[in-house]
Amino acid sequence: MKAARRKRGRSTKESADLKSAILQSASAEFSAKGFDGARVDAIARQAGVNINLVYHYFGKKEALFVSVMESAYFTIRTHHNDMNLRALDPIWAMSDLVRSTFRLFSESPHIIGLLSSENMHEACHIRQSDQIRNLYNPLLDFIAETLSRGVEGGQFRDGVDPVELFITINAQCYFHLSNQHTLGFILHRDLVSPESLAAREEHVIDVVLSFLRNRQDASPTLLNDHLKNG
Repeated sequence: MKAARRKRGRSTKESADLKSAILQSASAEFSAKGFDGARVDAIARQAGVNINLVYHYFGKKEALFVSVMESAYFTIRTHHNDMNLRALDPIWAMSDLVRSTFRLFSESPHIIGLLSSENMHEACHIRQSDQIRNLYNPLLDFIAETLSRGVEGGQFRDGVDPVELFITINAQCYFHLSNQHTLGFILHRDLVSPESLAAREEHVIDVVLSFLRNRQDASPTLLNDHLKNG
């Protein structure tokens, strides 16, 4: 009898695959319609599962949204790749961080929808997640350490706040995408064409590195070389 019950049950892999399918469907639904507009029955239908299975794995709609946000933030943090940038020259480390942040938002537009929805709710859902709470501490430490190394090496100017720089990098990499339709209309330009994205990426890197550059350093060779070879 026990063997029969085990046979009818789902394997660990099957359960993981179903949960992944539900999360992907939920990410798309929440991103497109926001927390308020998203429907659990639509999520279940797109995932190809019974709605009861959604509740079984994730609980109520709010808990499902928290799981979606955790997945989104883990994706962002993985994309930063800061652990592998620590050994690089400060200019290369910082420019690669900017580039990876830019490409994360360009390649994962659903994350912008999720963040916009959660900001409308004043971060009330992610406040429930212990996993997200301290997720960015290592990144802020990396930015601070990279700035310090750049100052010591004479490449960066002193006095840059790591948190302010983090906000600036995200704003530069995010704004043109979150406002692409209104900006595209008034500027008469497709802001998400491959050509526009490539130009914007290099512009953002140039803006950040130019801001960080030590003004007393009369030789911008390394900065210029990186921009040419980036």
